[in-house]
Amino acid sequence: MGLFSKNYESAGVGISKYAPKKKGIALFFDIVGRKFWKLMQVNLLYMLFFLPLVMMLPVMTIFKNHYHVSVASMIVMLLIFMILIGPATAGMTKVIRLFVINKHSFIMRDFFNGFKTNFKKAAIVGFLDCLVILSAIASLNVYPALAIQTQTKLMYIPMVITFSLFLVIIIMNHYIFLMMTATNLSFKNLLKNSLALAFVALKQNFLTFIIVLAVLAVMILLMFYLFPVFLLLVPFFPAAFICLLNCFISYPVIQKYVINPYYTSIGEINPELVDDTPSDEERIFEDMGGKEQPIEKRKKGKGKRIS
Repeated sequence: MGLFSKNYESAGVGISKYAPKKKGIALFFDIVGRKFWKLMQVNLLYMLFFLPLVMMLPVMTIFKNHYHVSVASMIVMLLIFMILIGPATAGMTKVIRLFVINKHSFIMRDFFNGFKTNFKKAAIVGFLDCLVILSAIASLNVYPALAIQTQTKLMYIPMVITFSLFLVIIIMNHYIFLMMTATNLSFKNLLKNSLALAFVALKQNFLTFIIVLAVLAVMILLMFYLFPVFLLLVPFFPAAFICLLNCFISYPVIQKYVINPYYTSIGEINPELVDDTPSDEERIFEDMGGKEQPIEKRKKGKGKRIS
């Protein structure tokens, strides 16, 4: 049905099951189009776990005359966020990975299943990620100040080292939550494999990093120059889109280097790569996609009114 076409009452011939499958960027935007509303639902669900951060400012305002209470409350809410953001990311990743491999997903059930099943590992990763981000931000502020104070540029060396480690850990995150929700690897092997893939798949990692950086840059510009638009978009857009982008680019790497070799070693085929649609012999009804006759728009005319 052509939603934006004048001829929206006419039906076409359908899509043949033998039509060439989409790949690359065409497939990505096909997933975005088919799962658009579900992506918004996942994003909204994920953003609920940012409420502890959002509530920090109101709490600080309420207890502004009670310094110790204000600080203690802010620390508690920050800790709650740091513990819950990892499992929430695991839940979102589980849902969106199913979108990418073209498997059905019940958003609420799969989100909270991924949240609960991977809680311990994901909480540790999320907590460490927050510490790494805080350390990177601190390094950008502390070391330049020390360099000016001590009149030596040697202070920039630890800043570069800290920021380089930060970038490696961020790239490891492209894989660790995906492997966490798709495999039964131990925490040690999750870290080891994600570190290896951070260097093995340089092309994919660079592509993901650049696109994610561009999306975040747009959101930051909106935050400073079009704040109402930013507030409107944040609950529904960036997190799920970035997760979909990461899953789409990074999950084939995991399949190639982690999942497929495992199934090969036991003499089986990765079930994610098997087309589970019924064969022609198993079908009860024939797929007429691409064979149907177009239905023309019915001409309007006068007719007898039945009273």
